[in-house]
Amino acid sequence: MLPAKSMLPKFMLAASVAVLALGLVSAPASANDVALPTPLADTFYDTPDDLTGFENGEIIAVRAMPAPPSLFDVQTYQLQFRSTDMYERPIAAVTTVLLPNNRRPNGPLLSVQDIVNAMGLDCAPSQQLYASTTNVDIRSGSLTASQRPMLNGLLQQGWVLAIPDHLGPRSSYGAATLGGRISLDGIKAVQNFPAAKVAKSKVGLIGYSGGGMATAWATALAPTYAPELSIAGSAYGGAPMNLIKMGEGLGINSAHPAFGLAFAAAMGLSREYPAEIPMWDNLTPTGKSLFTELQNACTNEILLAGLGHRADEMTPDVGIFDDPAARKVVRANSLEFYPGIPDTAIFEWHSPIDNLIPVDSIDITNRRYCDAGVELVSVPAFSPDHLSSAVVGLPGALAWMNDRFAGVPAPSTC
Repeated sequence: MLPAKSMLPKFMLAASVAVLALGLVSAPASANDVALPTPLADTFYDTPDDLTGFENGEIIAVRAMPAPPSLFDVQTYQLQFRSTDMYERPIAAVTTVLLPNNRRPNGPLLSVQDIVNAMGLDCAPSQQLYASTTNVDIRSGSLTASQRPMLNGLLQQGWVLAIPDHLGPRSSYGAATLGGRISLDGIKAVQNFPAAKVAKSKVGLIGYSGGGMATAWATALAPTYAPELSIAGSAYGGAPMNLIKMGEGLGINSAHPAFGLAFAAAMGLSREYPAEIPMWDNLTPTGKSLFTELQNACTNEILLAGLGHRADEMTPDVGIFDDPAARKVVRANSLEFYPGIPDTAIFEWHSPIDNLIPVDSIDITNRRYCDAGVELVSVPAFSPDHLSSAVVGLPGALAWMNDRFAGVPAPSTC
């Protein structure tokens, strides 16, 4: 089930609200400032002491899992694999692999980047796939469990599905570029997994909002970060392309319903970029209280904790985009400013009246891709809010993806 209706448009903001608290920069970084999430009790997620012998996408550990609730005729595995963080250090990430019993060798492989806006590791897709409906309702805000009917439909077509924990081992909410890296390395890990039999499969990616942002970044990074991958198509919707503009649009001097997500995303960026975005020493007592409360929170807990608060309660200095190091980080995670050009066909959808993401930044990015010769289809998914746009655009995105897997030449609306 989905979160309460009143919360839906807010939690779909995803990592794009990261920047409301980016004025919290001045003190040296320390482990305490980063406030890493509490490790899971499940030792499968533990990072090995030495990853230097592993390449990106190389499998570190594998385990068979029971089928998630309400998914049928499927074998399930979780893979721990090597990826790279934003300081170019090796990290261990996880993806969940769903292998339909009716699959054929080297049939379609689709990487599904879920919407996950969270600080706690137990909020990740690999955990939420096994969550009860009640737990998903109360804590997560993730769509993984509620999308089970859609996942079943894709599995019945024989598609192998990979669902990465794209926020990474530190749940670095807001670090969009990292999400792209992990998504690509997760695909490589699945192709390296013999039981999947997808080493020569056509590969697709799909995601919406925060998942769309990870998908869009993976698509843009692939030619340089993972040039060995052959991606047949990438479909993403409601993807924030400019985090600076997104943050400025939310305001700082009055309470905002999504402020908890904004503060959490600043925390997530501080986890990934502690040298550029330390926070703790720059917080008021109220800010430190919220900082501690959100350390392991999932989406709806984040929304409730931040409800009624604003940035000037959290720090004595709300000069939000003034610090050059922080601004550089946010810009580096805004796809509008990334000069790379994808080398695969794209299906992009969004509501032209979406009031949560900067639509003009999507248009600018699409125009740049079209000018570079990308086969891009941009579809207006008319709806009054961010959430319903996902539902409006998804059937067209999946039909488009089916054509890419079938080898039909990609259309373009450029």
